[in-house]
Amino acid sequence: MNEYYKEALRLAQKDYRMCVVKGKSPCLPVMDDFVSQEKITTGINLGLSEIPLKLIVGTKSRGRVNAFAPNFMPILEETTEFADKWKNLCQSHLTEGIRDPIKVYEYMNRYYVEEGNKRVSVMKFFDAYSIVGNVTRILPEKTEDEAVQMYYEFVEFNKFSRINFIEFSKKGSYKVLNKLLGKAEGELWSEDERKVFSSVYCSFEKAYTAVGGDKLSTTVGDAMLSYIQVYGYAQLLTAENADIRKNLKKMWEDITLKGKGSTIELKPTPAEEKKPNIILSAIAFPKQSVWKVAFVHDGNPEKSGWVNDHEQGRLHVECVFGDKLETTAYTDAMESDPLKVIEQAIADGNKLIFTTSPRMLQASLRAAVEHPDIVIMNCSLNISHRYVRTYYTRMYEAKFILGVLAGALSESGRLGYVCDYPIFGQIAGINAFALGAQMTNPRSKVFLEWSSVKGAKNAALSLTKQDIHIISSQDTARFQNDDRHSFGLSRIHDGKSELLAVPVWKWGIYYEEILRRMFNNNTVKDEYANSSRALNYYWGMSAGVVDIEYAGALPLASRRCADFFRETFIHDFASPFLTPFYTQKGDIMGKGQKSLTLEQIISMDYLVENVVGDIPAYDELTYMGKATVDVVGVEKSQTNSVEE
Repeated sequence: MNEYYKEALRLAQKDYRMCVVKGKSPCLPVMDDFVSQEKITTGINLGLSEIPLKLIVGTKSRGRVNAFAPNFMPILEETTEFADKWKNLCQSHLTEGIRDPIKVYEYMNRYYVEEGNKRVSVMKFFDAYSIVGNVTRILPEKTEDEAVQMYYEFVEFNKFSRINFIEFSKKGSYKVLNKLLGKAEGELWSEDERKVFSSVYCSFEKAYTAVGGDKLSTTVGDAMLSYIQVYGYAQLLTAENADIRKNLKKMWEDITLKGKGSTIELKPTPAEEKKPNIILSAIAFPKQSVWKVAFVHDGNPEKSGWVNDHEQGRLHVECVFGDKLETTAYTDAMESDPLKVIEQAIADGNKLIFTTSPRMLQASLRAAVEHPDIVIMNCSLNISHRYVRTYYTRMYEAKFILGVLAGALSESGRLGYVCDYPIFGQIAGINAFALGAQMTNPRSKVFLEWSSVKGAKNAALSLTKQDIHIISSQDTARFQNDDRHSFGLSRIHDGKSELLAVPVWKWGIYYEEILRRMFNNNTVKDEYANSSRALNYYWGMSAGVVDIEYAGALPLASRRCADFFRETFIHDFASPFLTPFYTQKGDIMGKGQKSLTLEQIISMDYLVENVVGDIPAYDELTYMGKATVDVVGVEKSQTNSVEE
């Protein structure tokens, strides 16, 4: 046992010296130094738990602080009584195992030992993974600090899973993991589920460390979550270590991205083309005269207005580029396996693939990782994956103008709004409409209904029954019977709908501009060279991809008013979200005459003061609504209750 103690002492002295050189404390952290005795006495007894040794970082009191270096190796000389006891414990560990549980306090998912410091030291020396301990949890005060908020998300996850070893660096990750594992909110994990997950995590951690993950700021949890999003949890259950390492290398750039503070770069306008007069030229593509592009739709254009709009965009670019471009539409991808549909599009020779629904994001990401030479773009927003570029429109600009019109045209000030899904971008649309209405009618109220809860027709009927006659409904004309009632901004009276104005998604222009930049290699390369983050194209009226069209029933004066705001958006002179403004809860957003940033607009999970209604809970949504929210839903829509 003497040799073991000598080696442990050497490791302790090395760690001690390194801490001194770096200006760090060469002693173990002491919880009593930064947690009040009052909090300690009100701790929560969690009982016996398996504690990962890497999370045991200090002692509860100063009694043994001078006996260990920060790595928990013994610092006292070999001739001491302490050294003899450490050696005896070492002998016990090797012959029969250390069985007596230690006693620890947990604070912010780090553990501080009250009884059993030497047992921890011996187990760490032999690179054991965990040790059994009796745990008392000390909760910090709830604050706006991100680390504290992350910790409370962990506490909620731990309450039902009893998993304490997986950590993330981004808020919301525990809920995402739960969904990817097929667990409902608040569903208890079985003992078998915990054991399987623990085994899978351990295998993944070994593979991740083997390919250099321990040198990244990205946590093992971050990397594992990214891996599951690409390959699925089922694949991890049976994957060999070599396969995991191989797949990790394929998606390494995406994993390193997770360790950065801001993982998404928003592109609010098209990048300037380096060679605007050389499109589809032999210089850009010397080995091919025809560029093959695929459009993969989750549904069918004969049944879905959304898909039909994207199909019209595909036909538009075929007309623009003529025989230099060959496009193929793949429909009803979600009726089978969307990954197989994308793989077929790749096998058919397509070098650029647009997947036109957020529901196909995971399949898009998997295909992009497996085929790095193929450009795959998914129609969604606020997605932080390096290998898939996303694109969406700032439809809230058009919604603001519709709100301005609605407020001016309504005699009662009671307005209706039918929204599809509680996802990134659409909450901004509701709020923009409400703020626009408030500008022309300060007393206006916007009554909110959801097509993903009641269906579009029933949602609109619910509003008319409340004596509301000016309604902003679907953004796109639908073809299914349940969705015929209205779209755009309409005046509804005596069961008849009179169209006033409609927001327009100009997907043809969007695809044309993207393709021009794709064909100009320098433009595409520059965008990637100048960014280490995931690229999200979020274009609006200034790029010509969003617009508003007027119906004959709209008065001329109202058109002129709308045109004024339309011009301000086209020239980037204005923003719907000029601060300060108030939320439903009475909170003040911002101060001074400043606009919210695009990041703040996208991540809205609140409603402004003149909206009457709520963001629906996850369980209220239709199957399609849940499937969409699972991928790009705002956090409040991913829980079983609107209020946490």
